[in-house]
Amino acid sequence: MTQLYAQPYDLSATGFYFKTTEEFAVKSAALRNDYGEPVEEFEIQFIDGEEIDYDLAGAMGLNQVNFAQYLSAVDNCDDEEKRTVIIAVGECGYTFEADLDPTRFDVEIFEIASMRDLAEQFVDEGLFGEVPEAFQNYIDYDAIARDLAVEYSEIVIAGVNYIYACR
Repeated sequence: MTQLYAQPYDLSATGFYFKTTEEFAVKSAALRNDYGEPVEEFEIQFIDGEEIDYDLAGAMGLNQVNFAQYLSAVDNCDDEEKRTVIIAVGECGYTFEADLDPTRFDVEIFEIASMRDLAEQFVDEGLFGEVPEAFQNYIDYDAIARDLAVEYSEIVIAGVNYIYACR
């Protein structure tokens, strides 16, 4: 389970760990600084959880306003949906909203090691038309990969390389 830390901006107060929005609400309501005043503003930090959840927190810009939506996404989205959100929000400029629906993002994603491998896959799939077997040894996959790099980008999420295109 993902664990977060609420670090008060008030230097005379001590923060707390939490795992749910309810736990945050209870602990933040009870928190007082050294002068007995309530503490209202926190920096939310990712402390422990799966690597993909860490990447999701970074893509979202985890903060006090969106941590409830973040925790909901961690609990309700599978890894494929999280990956889509990380790329769409963190790289393509989509906005992370409360009613998160990863299927609404228009992002093309390939789990593949390199741009050259993607070029080879596209040729094999016939994206550039039918290539006679006699000519396949003469295809410049590196040149195709350079051309693909104009439209496609690479990212590593939870230790896995992906190539994506924002549409």
